[in-house]
Amino acid sequence: MLRAILRSLRTGVVTIDYPQRPARVPERFRGAPAARENARFDALPGPSCCPSGAIVGGPPGEEPPRQTIDLGRCLFCGRCAEEAAGALELGRQVELAAHTRTRLVVTLEPAAGGRVTAPPPPPDTEVAERIRRVLGRSLHLRHLDSGSCNACDWELTALLNPVYDVRRLGIDFVASPRHADGVVVTGPVTRNLETAVHRTWEAVPAPRVVIAVGACAVSGGIAGTSYASAGGVGEVLPVDVFIPGCPPRPEAILFGLLLAVGRIAEHSR
Repeated sequence: MLRAILRSLRTGVVTIDYPQRPARVPERFRGAPAARENARFDALPGPSCCPSGAIVGGPPGEEPPRQTIDLGRCLFCGRCAEEAAGALELGRQVELAAHTRTRLVVTLEPAAGGRVTAPPPPPDTEVAERIRRVLGRSLHLRHLDSGSCNACDWELTALLNPVYDVRRLGIDFVASPRHADGVVVTGPVTRNLETAVHRTWEAVPAPRVVIAVGACAVSGGIAGTSYASAGGVGEVLPVDVFIPGCPPRPEAILFGLLLAVGRIAEHSR
């Protein structure tokens, strides 16, 4: 026992200081695709390069032409950046969570000289203010796996270790939905689990929040909507915060949780 205590003292504090300081991600980290500075619009890749259907072109003949990237469907695989002839790159930002699905859709349009421009999404503070006013600055959540591959579940588990220590921020996970302020959902909601998802949510005392973690929970992910999948939590429950990624890093989930209680501002992309 004494040996373990001495080893801990020698190790020192390992807990990250996010969100007080920016998140530090490894060099090989793959973030959301974004247009490079001075990239040409005609160099953007077509929708066929995206395995999850996150890239969608505008209607034929539309003027000005446009293309959208749905970060809620994006797997951050990098195929679009590889096929974009330098027009797209994978960013390093983890703070992508949003209160609405529309804020996860990036619109790319041609600007002067054929360059790409991406207008910022409109601000949305109403949901954050409502949650903060009702729940205060702490949050107790029941994790609900609705058919995930468990990648997002592992990232949620990492939040409880000494490195991320989500409890230092007044956020914790509880065993019963009756003790929770809301649910954090991973997975696309399989048809066999729809009833369980509804019953778990209904067991949470009102008012309650729903946080969708990962591409599957946000949009159905690679599987989408089918006979076996509802196509995302938003098709079953009213979602308050969407956290994209496949899977999202622990810092990305932390940002989404803090966004849910209004303790951090939503970033414009």
